[in-house]
Formats: sequence, structure tokens, C-alpha cells
Amino acid sequence: MSYRYAIIGAGRQGLSSAYDIGRFGDTQTILLYDVDPQVAKTGAARINTLLGSNIVQGQGLDASDPAQLQKALLGVHSTLSAVPYPLNPLITKIAIENGSSLCDLGGHTETVRGQLALDSAAKKAGVTITPDCGMGPGLNISMAVLAMSFVEDPEEVFIWDGGLPQNPQPPWNYSLTFNINGFTNEYFGDALFLRDGKVTPVPCLDEIEILDFPAPLGRLEAAVTSGGLSTAPWTFEGKLKRLENKTLRYPGHWQQFTAFQQLGLFEEKPIPVNGSSLAPREMFHALLEPKITEDKIRDICVIRTQCNGTSGGKPSSCTLELVETWDEATGFTAMEKLTGWHAAMVAILAARGEIPRGGIPVETALTAEALTKEGALRGWEFKKALTPPV
Repeated sequence: MSYRYAIIGAGRQGLSSAYDIGRFGDTQTILLYDVDPQVAKTGAARINTLLGSNIVQGQGLDASDPAQLQKALLGVHSTLSAVPYPLNPLITKIAIENGSSLCDLGGHTETVRGQLALDSAAKKAGVTITPDCGMGPGLNISMAVLAMSFVEDPEEVFIWDGGLPQNPQPPWNYSLTFNINGFTNEYFGDALFLRDGKVTPVPCLDEIEILDFPAPLGRLEAAVTSGGLSTAPWTFEGKLKRLENKTLRYPGHWQQFTAFQQLGLFEEKPIPVNGSSLAPREMFHALLEPKITEDKIRDICVIRTQCNGTSGGKPSSCTLELVETWDEATGFTAMEKLTGWHAAMVAILAARGEIPRGGIPVETALTAEALTKEGALRGWEFKKALTPPV
């Protein structure tokens, strides 16, 4: 059977998802939508060229307009939303009404929990709703589930992940590969981890640790950031003693951004400045974004997950590691591949009915077997270390 897909948002991750679905999705048609019709058409032409086909159709769409969404999703088996998260509740509602499964790139855990609360409506419509796909949250959690499958009684799960420039340039040693608002949001407020089996807030940018990775990454620093676990803390509450996720950066990054945080530059509430008002975050973004944005991004992404527990009554652990790099042949960045392709996996398996119907959180959407199989198709090598060795 062949399937009709819709992708809403023809930006970086939307195009990467379209490419992956075109390769592996038993695809009849991909409807690529964007608020700018020309962006959608240009993106469709690029993906058709890479695929050597004409299965992608670029069209304009205002995703905030229910009538336009109703028309856009008619006859679609699976929809992938790659637009800002405030649009996702409406897209979810319209997808269910049209009998289309939906996954998205998330970005806000409380919004995601609201979407998952539509479980009964999704089941009745015979569709799957899985928000918060991507690299992190998304693939990082799927890899944690895979690591857990090698330990009989998992107790602790640790996740470290990050997207970095291959050739860091001081003073920033960082390149922006996604929306700057999402970047700042991850550094602001609290993360939600499991500590002693309970969902626990932990301040962002705290608990810095140093980890070593194979070349070319070398020594990296990890710190607490928010949102990377999506709904997993609630799913595994009472089942794991500890669950946490930290973001990896080159040394010195966290010291820089902790200073910005303490200065108040992440705050969204306007403050008085010379008789007018200014939101510190808006000024911060206006100054920082040009400094960390490159026309050609050559990046490297890494995810490491570690599960500790017992097997056969004895201590055991599994560590998995995945490294991805910018692809010269297609032009996709490592971040685009890990983000877009993970979402595409979920969209494809939902179209085929290989993920249960209803509101399915990202941590249960891909089984260990499914991730292993789908990852292999995409050339992903999950390097594994078991203790004790098998």
C-alpha cells in the first residue's frame, strides 16, 4: 500500500523529513505546505531532485486557519507538523477530524500533554498522535528506551546530547541549527527529571559535568537544560529511580551563558529603558543570532544514553552512542537528519499502523526493535557497550 503524507512547514526540518519519507515511506504523495507558497514550491523542487521523482507537491497554507487545514489534510494518512508549537493543538484537532495520524516537533511539554489528552478521540478516529519528535526530545529518548532493553531491571537512565559545529570558532564555539527562541527556552527555567523515582524540577544550566568522546569531539561539557525529556518523566515515574538529560557543548559555553542568564537577558518581561520598554530576550536574540548563524552549517551531533540496573540479580549497564555529521551529498545538516528523520520514522510507522492508535508519547512510540530496524535503514550505528561485557 502507498500513503499520502502532509508536512506543514517547509523549513530545515520539514525538508529533511520530506526527503526521508520519500525514501522509506511507501509514498504516493507528499504535500509540502508553508505559509509562503514559494518556499513550499522551492523546497518541493529540491526534494524531488534529490529523490529523482515528482512525489512532492509544494503549496501555500496558513496553519492557523481551520478551514485551510481541513482542506489541506483531506485524504492524508499521516501528517508531520514542523511549525512552531503554538499551532500544534489546532493541527492536532483537524488531523483527528480528518482521520490523519500526526507527529510534530513539539517544543513545549505542557502543550504536548494537552495533545496526548486527546487519546480517546484519536482512538475513535483510528489515528496515532505523537508529539515532540526530533533529536531531543525524540531520538534521545528512543535511544534511552533501546538502552533499557539490554538491562533486565533498569533503575537509572542518563542522556547526553548536543549539536555542535565541526570547526568551532571563538568566542562562541557554537552555531545555531534551529530557532533561536527554542535555543533560549532550553536554557531558561527548570528541567523536569526523575530523582528518587519522582518528577523533580532541576534548575537549567546547573550540574555541569565533563565527558570525553572520540575524535573529533574530544572533551565536552554537559549541563541541565529544559524540555529534552518531554513526557518521559511522568511515563517512567515509579518505574525508574533516576532519569535525566543534559545538553553537550564545547568547554566554556556554560560559563558564558550562565553569565547572560544571571544578567537577566533571558527574561521575556519588558523592562523600562530610557523612557520606553524593551524585552531583554528580544535584545539578546537580536545581538546574538547574527553571531552564531552561518550560511553553510557543517555540524556534528552526538547522543549518548546510559542505563544502569541489574540483570540476573547482578549490576549491569548499557551505554549507546550515535554520532551524525553534515552530509555534503544532500546538503542536510546533522541536526536536520537526526531531527527530521526521527519524526519521519514516526510518521511512516503511524501511516502503516505499526504504532498503536491513540495519544502515544514519544517514549513509547518506537520500540527498541523498531528503532534498531529503522535506524539501520538510515545508516545509523548505535555503538553499544555492555557491563558486564556479553
